[in-house]
Amino acid sequence: MRALSPAFALLMIAAGALGAVGVDMALVGVAVVAVAAGVRWAGAATLAVGCVVVLIVRTDPPPTVAAIAGIAATAYLVTRFVERSDDAVARPTVAAAMGLSAVALLAAILPVEVAWLPLAVPVAVLAAYVVVVRPFLAD
Repeated sequence: MRALSPAFALLMIAAGALGAVGVDMALVGVAVVAVAAGVRWAGAATLAVGCVVVLIVRTDPPPTVAAIAGIAATAYLVTRFVERSDDAVARPTVAAAMGLSAVALLAAILPVEVAWLPLAVPVAVLAAYVVVVRPFLAD
């Protein structure tokens, strides 16, 4: 599975680079170099994903392109950092990545005009974080 991680990384970079011009191409170059270094040093994979995140923020691509880059980034990091290949393609991992990407894409596509919604989102994110981290804090 680890052999597929550069392919996911290049898909992530390609999706993020669709609207890149000028200075943004430097971020694309840094991301490609980080992917090459990530083959040897896993920490460089995080730098590559960070570069693509900044690239997406700067270029403001359509939501579907951002979702593809996000799914590819998730697959890249999971396949790069996982110890056993069975863990990389576990059903919960794939379901969470696809489900959260679908929810985010749906939220970006549907025009919902609720005045209080921006105030509720940080609370919902904090609650989700607490639910995810709670098993690790049980000790």
